[in-house]
Amino acid sequence: MGKIKRQWFLLGLVLISMAVIFDRSDTLAEFGIILKNNHGPEVMIFLIFVISGLLIESDQIRAGIIDIKSTLLALGVIIIAAPVAAGLLCLFRLERGVAIGLFIVAAMPTTLSSGVVMTKEAGGNMAHALFVTILSNFISIFTIPVVLSMLVSLPGLENELVIDKTRIMIKLSLLVVLPLLVGMGLKARICNAGFLGKLKLQTVNQWLILGIVFISLAGAKQALLENGTAFFHIIGLVSVFHLMLLGVSFLLVKVFGVGKGRYESVIFMGSQKTLPLSVMIQTAYFNEFGIALLVCVIHHIVHLMIDGYLSAKMNNSLSS
Repeated sequence: MGKIKRQWFLLGLVLISMAVIFDRSDTLAEFGIILKNNHGPEVMIFLIFVISGLLIESDQIRAGIIDIKSTLLALGVIIIAAPVAAGLLCLFRLERGVAIGLFIVAAMPTTLSSGVVMTKEAGGNMAHALFVTILSNFISIFTIPVVLSMLVSLPGLENELVIDKTRIMIKLSLLVVLPLLVGMGLKARICNAGFLGKLKLQTVNQWLILGIVFISLAGAKQALLENGTAFFHIIGLVSVFHLMLLGVSFLLVKVFGVGKGRYESVIFMGSQKTLPLSVMIQTAYFNEFGIALLVCVIHHIVHLMIDGYLSAKMNNSLSS
């Protein structure tokens, strides 16, 4: 029972996926599409970042800033290694929508909650993991449009896609930076730590992410049903992609001599990718590629399963 309680988020992802996909009446899918068409993902993303701002501790940020080497390595995996890995995988002539989905995932910053939790579980520096989360999401305002523009212009796609960089930057500023600052401001002026602890905001954040998964699957259900065999290809693709990032992360911490207690945040924060922003980018700018949304959702589920197993193994080795 304790293990189920710890893994409730992953279990929720699986149950929501099954409920939407196997609902023959399509009631759930229709409701999700209504939310999607009425700014549901944007509202949830805004709330997620407000809550993230409320959860940020200034002491944790200061502690995280100290480890410059680990920060640079994590950002290197997030900003450089991920797009390179996606570009290499596209040498295998991926279907266009699948390639777009992989590009969106590769351009994303790190996760908002799962990476921090797994870093802690593996015995790593939670403060540094939180710092990487904040920093990478701020930087993503500038990196996402640039990385996406580079990836979609790679040879092999049927025709060139034009990315409106300024529009994406403005939208990310409104949905990432603004709510983060609002949350941090509220925490500094109004709330106290004891009151926030009682609200269980981390759990609220995870429920909001599950809501985004629900909306995403509702929008991607038709693409999944029309491309049933693609489902298994996508699982293989995103698994290889994530394992490539993990491999690069492990290699970097070994080469640069990052020791135990510090390398965990590089591994988990460097290799994980946030789902809420990928959903927002897909629905706003690549809505005609329904299967791209499927790639984003499947990648999130797969990398949580892989990293959940990895963090548990690292925790076991720590306690043995």
